[in-house]
Amino acid sequence: MERFYNAPDTVVDEILNAVATTAPLRIAEPESGLRILIRRDWDKQNQGQRQVAVLSGGGAGHEPAHAGYIGAGMLTGAISGSLFASPSVEAVLAAIREVCGEAGCLLVVKNYTGDRLNFGLAAERARGEGLKVAMVIVADDVALPDSPQPRGIAGTVLVHKLTGYLAEQETPLEKIQQRAEAFCRRMGSLGMALRPAAQPGQPTAERSPELGLGIHNESGTREVAPQDADAAMQLVLEPLRDALADRHLDAPWIAVLNNLGSCSTQEMGVLAASLLRQLGIEQVTHLIGPAPLMTSLDMHGFSVTLLSSDDDIVTALDAPTSAPGWPGLRPANRPDTFSADTHQDHEALADDAPQDDTNVRTLERVIDTLRQAREALDELDARSGDGDAGASMQSGAEAIAKALAAKRLNTAALPQLFTGIGQLLSRDMGGSSGVLLSILFTAAGASLDQRGELNAALAEGVERMQAYGGARPGDRTMLDALIPAVDALKRGETLAQAAQAARDGAQATATLTRANAGRSAYVPESALKGVVDPGAEAVARVFEALAKSG
Repeated sequence: MERFYNAPDTVVDEILNAVATTAPLRIAEPESGLRILIRRDWDKQNQGQRQVAVLSGGGAGHEPAHAGYIGAGMLTGAISGSLFASPSVEAVLAAIREVCGEAGCLLVVKNYTGDRLNFGLAAERARGEGLKVAMVIVADDVALPDSPQPRGIAGTVLVHKLTGYLAEQETPLEKIQQRAEAFCRRMGSLGMALRPAAQPGQPTAERSPELGLGIHNESGTREVAPQDADAAMQLVLEPLRDALADRHLDAPWIAVLNNLGSCSTQEMGVLAASLLRQLGIEQVTHLIGPAPLMTSLDMHGFSVTLLSSDDDIVTALDAPTSAPGWPGLRPANRPDTFSADTHQDHEALADDAPQDDTNVRTLERVIDTLRQAREALDELDARSGDGDAGASMQSGAEAIAKALAAKRLNTAALPQLFTGIGQLLSRDMGGSSGVLLSILFTAAGASLDQRGELNAALAEGVERMQAYGGARPGDRTMLDALIPAVDALKRGETLAQAAQAARDGAQATATLTRANAGRSAYVPESALKGVVDPGAEAVARVFEALAKSG
């Protein structure tokens, strides 16, 4: 099982029934074989006398389109076909009959042959019955610039919003149609995907990343090989802006960033930042998304729609709607900034701080040790955690190295030295290890300042680590090496003996197959057997470096 589907031929009906169960909608009886959803509050003899009904639809697989856009201020109803297949003429005609009152009905249709033909024939038959029906065809895709029939893709959702707003204002049918057609001429869309969609019950096709592919999984206009999100966004924006420039359209833009199905929230956030950066924040009045507006099943890609903006368009797109799928219109502004207050009540870092050559050399030996240990620690952590223990330790070491080089650490006075190291680690090391080590050095520095006894100060720092971190000896953490070493120093033993105690403690963690703290607590016991805890290993190596210095 690769995807959460049941039988492939039940996917569409299950989706639509879930939508109808959780939204104020009416759904065509299953026995009819028609997939139609209509606003529960819509009455063609009531609202339909004053307001134009707006219908849209097409193949399924584009959720939340089109059922997610049903609601006051957007669609009156939606007609769905099978996956990537247009609904039948009978389904469209039945929907028109259900919603069309004296004010008429507007059909918003994506520019695909099946949709044009089926919706068009349904409109003709409805007119033959005396119903007032008009149709708007959306053709926003710029992937095929020479095509006489560009496809309708994500920009269709904007037309849903505009026409739904105008209908709420009781605008006549002919006027809504004219406004919608003019609106369509002001926008363009283009998509890119790293991987195509997979139909339920079918494997994903093996295709290279493509630019300009359709929402029905059609191949793109050309293969591409973007190296990062910025390159991908550039590949989309350049031809999109060129196509709009050919129509004499320019900024300010309303930009739409559409998730084609399976891009993560984080990917879409990065793409949104790239979109705004490349367009220029001053050129974008509003952003819609990033959000799934017009998807293509699980296609791993995105599309961008640019709409040349004016005040009337902003008003229409910003108007309230009860449609659950509409993500809203958000103003795009350069972020306000503020200066974060990072001052310390007792600042231990200062320019031209007093220096002690012996302590400087000792710190440099420790820093070099952690630099050399990075790969080994990362490898240990990859087997018992998230693989970044060495990188974290090195980042802390580099922060200390930078402060040493700038002579901002007072190496001549241990209380100020420990406190300064604590401040550096809390700011620059990150992760739980950085915070815990910062607690150790900060507490030890305070104890040294008050009592002046190094070994007792280290022991107090370890106690504070345990109090805040919650770990104990035997929990498979750095404490398993740190506590034996500090205990040895408290007994008056040498640094060499303390280093041996740390090494013995670190080696003992390889026999501990149950971790009660840290990321190892979430790793199966079998994965921990024979693996030294990376934090304990780092502590052992630091004490060994200190012993050599001593």
